[in-house]
Amino acid sequence: MTIPRTLEWIGELPGVLRLLDQTRLPTEVCYRDCETVDELVVAIRALAVRGAPAIGCAAAYGVCLGLRTEVDRDEAAFFAALNDCVQQLAASRPTAVNLFWALERMRRTAESQRGRLPPRGILERLLQEARAIEAEDRAMCRAIGRHGAALLKDGDGVLTHCNAGGLATSDFGTALAVIFQANKDGKQLHVWVDETRPLLQGARLTAWELMAREVPCTLICDNMAAQVMRSGRLQAVVVGADRIAANGDVANKIGTYGVAVLAAAHGVPFYVAAPSSTFDLSLDSGDRIPIEQRAAEEITHGFGRQTAPSGVTVYNPAFDVTPASLVRGMVYEHGVISPVNAATLAAALGSRERRADVV
Repeated sequence: MTIPRTLEWIGELPGVLRLLDQTRLPTEVCYRDCETVDELVVAIRALAVRGAPAIGCAAAYGVCLGLRTEVDRDEAAFFAALNDCVQQLAASRPTAVNLFWALERMRRTAESQRGRLPPRGILERLLQEARAIEAEDRAMCRAIGRHGAALLKDGDGVLTHCNAGGLATSDFGTALAVIFQANKDGKQLHVWVDETRPLLQGARLTAWELMAREVPCTLICDNMAAQVMRSGRLQAVVVGADRIAANGDVANKIGTYGVAVLAAAHGVPFYVAAPSSTFDLSLDSGDRIPIEQRAAEEITHGFGRQTAPSGVTVYNPAFDVTPASLVRGMVYEHGVISPVNAATLAAALGSRERRADVV
């Protein structure tokens, strides 16, 4: 089975952004075409496109969508529209730092051409930049896979949580890239897939990707992970990330922290795989990472069926924060960072240009 593209810019300018609608998986493969920023914001909030790297790529193209109708205005009006567009996209989801990284990169690109090119020329340059962000994401994911595959041995059982595959990026994934590459290298792995309540990204998306690539996998409920570890079936946990603070604390899908605690209790190494664009060195710890709160209906009326009493109080954070002390190593496009702390992250990332020079 060919894995469909997560996102794709169709045509030149004005063009449209085509998204694989992940709310319809695994039973339907269909697409949403976004022609405006409003449509893209709705798609991001609805999780039609999701995963930190994919959201960053989509937001970069979203800037181009927002400026398609502004090319015949004067420079001041064009840049005012750019600021409005960036603010609107930035408000779509608060936790995934790739979103803000991509928007800032697009803003810098536009400012670098201010006074040098007319608005239409600047927009053409922005589309080039958005395509570069997508291409770099693809290269970073492949590099993450190559570096991370060395951490897994033939015959290992590996647990994942949420979805950090090709559906969460522009290609191949982050955590799943490690597994896919190990599988390509001839290692026989068995992947244990947490269903990932309440929206079942593991059950709906990760299991679908693994089966499409013919990687042996078993789906489990989130509360079964401890038993699987205790039974000796797991030799590693590999997850993705939505934001990583300067000290190595990791924000990822809700439930990741619990998996990390269980892994530590059972002596199972816990790894995080993410591109450098997911590291936020401006935050000294995970305590400062904003955590998105989702609608109560995702828990009380999951997939349209009421499963809780009417009026019950609900707490529904989309993410939690795993302390760096629980992370054995972080796989990024230039290698593996271990041990994980502020000093090792600063040494690996502090002097690197975020634009990928993947090796």
